[in-house]
Amino acid sequence: MLKPLQILLVIGFLSISIVGHAQQDPEEKLKSMGITLKTPAPPTANFVRAVRTGNLVFLSGHGPAREDGTSVQGKLGTELTVTEGQEAARLTGIALLSSLKAEIGNLNKVKRIVKVLGMVNASPDFTQQPRVMNGFSDFMVEVFGEKGKHARSAVGMGSLPNNIAIEIEMIVEIED
Repeated sequence: MLKPLQILLVIGFLSISIVGHAQQDPEEKLKSMGITLKTPAPPTANFVRAVRTGNLVFLSGHGPAREDGTSVQGKLGTELTVTEGQEAARLTGIALLSSLKAEIGNLNKVKRIVKVLGMVNASPDFTQQPRVMNGFSDFMVEVFGEKGKHARSAVGMGSLPNNIAIEIEMIVEIED
């Protein structure tokens, strides 16, 4: 039988564990994953990468940028596998987080990833868009924990700009 002091210690440990899990630091998580977010280049046309209105940040469509500045290109179902598409979706997540951080200063301000639209460059008979988008969704949950879970649409497109494999846009709620 546990004594009152032992019960308090167990309850305190459980509270610390729950709070610690809920308070995942996305900046530290990215660092532990070996990911460094870069300052995004200015857009090449008359738009912005992010717009903040109230506590929401709307991020323009981003593509899968590699470290060397090139993009993952090709159609899913003919030129790229689902696994390659998932990696492209993850790279797109990194690009989106770079723009988000540039807009809000620190990813610890993220209250929730709210809504995501994934557009997959796909052959007409390709039907695995949701599996491709899992590369993005799993990455957001890895970085943000429960705050990374989001509503999502995954659709196939006949083509995307510069033949990129995927384009993703995102809506994020931030703290006051």
